Formats: sequence, C-alpha cells, structure tokens
Amino acid sequence: MIEIENLSITFGEGASTVHAVRNVSFSVAEGESYGLVGESGSGKSTILRAIARINPQWSGTIRVNGRYLTSKRTKAEARAMQMVFQDPYGALHPRHTVDAILREPLEIHGLNNRDARILAALKDVGLGPEFRFRYPHQISGGQRQRIAVARALILEPEILLLDEPTSALDVSVQAEILNLLKRLQQDRGLTYLMVSHNLAVVAHLCGRVAVMNRGRMVEEVTEDTLRAHTPSEPYTAQLMSATEGYDREAVRSYRTFD
Repeated sequence: MIEIENLSITFGEGASTVHAVRNVSFSVAEGESYGLVGESGSGKSTILRAIARINPQWSGTIRVNGRYLTSKRTKAEARAMQMVFQDPYGALHPRHTVDAILREPLEIHGLNNRDARILAALKDVGLGPEFRFRYPHQISGGQRQRIAVARALILEPEILLLDEPTSALDVSVQAEILNLLKRLQQDRGLTYLMVSHNLAVVAHLCGRVAVMNRGRMVEEVTEDTLRAHTPSEPYTAQLMSATEGYDREAVRSYRTFD
C-alpha cells in the first residue's frame, strides 16, 4: 500500500543545510500497521509529513497503492490518506463545535448525508451524540483525540498516518486510544503508518517497526523481536532500555550514535 524508496529530505541551504532524512526505504502492506520509532529529531515525523505532502520538499520515490506521488495531492489522494496529529487540542479549531469540525471535510469533498455520517463517526470512536455540539475546551484530551480520529475516518480513507497519537495523553487514556485504533483497523481493513518515540506503544499496534536515528533507518524489527528484547543494533537496544523507564546505571552506559 505504501512504498518508500531512497527518500531524502533536507531543510535550508549552504552551511545551514539540515539533512533530516537520508535515503530511507521501507514498504507497508495493505491492512498492515507499520511503525517508525526514534528519539526526537530522528526524522520520523518528517517522513510522515512528506507522505502527507505537508512537506513537499523531498527526493526519492513515494508510491501509495501503486501510484507515484508528486509534491501536490489531489482531493482523491487526500480522501484516501488521512492524518491524525500528536496534539489533540491544537489539531482542533478551538472556536468550532465538534459538529463543525466533522462537517468540514464532508463539505470539502461534497459528501451527502452529513448528519448521519457525523453521528456514525462519533459512535465509531465511542462517543455519543451529546458530544456533537460541544467545543474542544469542553471535553477531555482523550475525547479530543477520539474526535481527531473520527475526523480522519469520516472520509472513509484506506490509510491513516498517525503522528504520535497518544504521546500527549495519560497512560490509561493512551491504552484506550490504542485499543480503539486496533479495533478500527480490524473493522475497516485500514493501513496504518505510525510514528512514536515509545517502542512499547508501537509494539502494541505494529507488527514491524523501522528504527530511526539522525535521519537514517538503523534497522527494521518485528513485534516478536521487540517483545523478546533481541534487536540486532546497539542503538535499538539502547532505545528499548530508555523506553522502560529511568535507570541511573543504564543512563550512565548510554552513548551517542552517529
């Protein structure tokens, strides 16, 4: 469903050039959940934004469902591939009701039966009709993220790009959102490409994971490898250790990887 070959992304010019992504290649099968993990600044979210064409400056090849992507996307491409952002409050217009937030994509794409679609979208993410005319500041962070997921799903896409969809939430709420995403994927046959800095979060949802460091893909690991703690690369082992919580002795042993 998604094929990335030799993707490179730079920002700036001359001495100030930053190589955010360097020759990254991977593929995601239809109906699969694939993860991109790494510390802040590793390039994982930059890849997601290139695929969504939020960042149009990239080189290499991106294919989605067999179609080569250019720097501009059509309405059909936008409808087929939606994105859920990290901040569930910043992603929603603070002066729009939930109804207006969910109605906007339907109006842009000219879809009918809007009231029924809005109610169905709320039900799909576990929210009742009483949320329809509330504003973002009147609902919790987890509920806001459910609205963000509903907005992405209301156009019935084939692919969801998930940019740290649980990192701004409490641990208990994170589990709820991850279970929701897992159920929705099973019900709809969705393809997920998920970005996170937390290997435990990714392992809950993704069967395969690409580990990123300083714009490069270090290795690709499976869910079984993550659960068994048997990665091939030292950087991945260090990242796994950091995910498990603070350990003074472990921190002293950490080193920088180029």
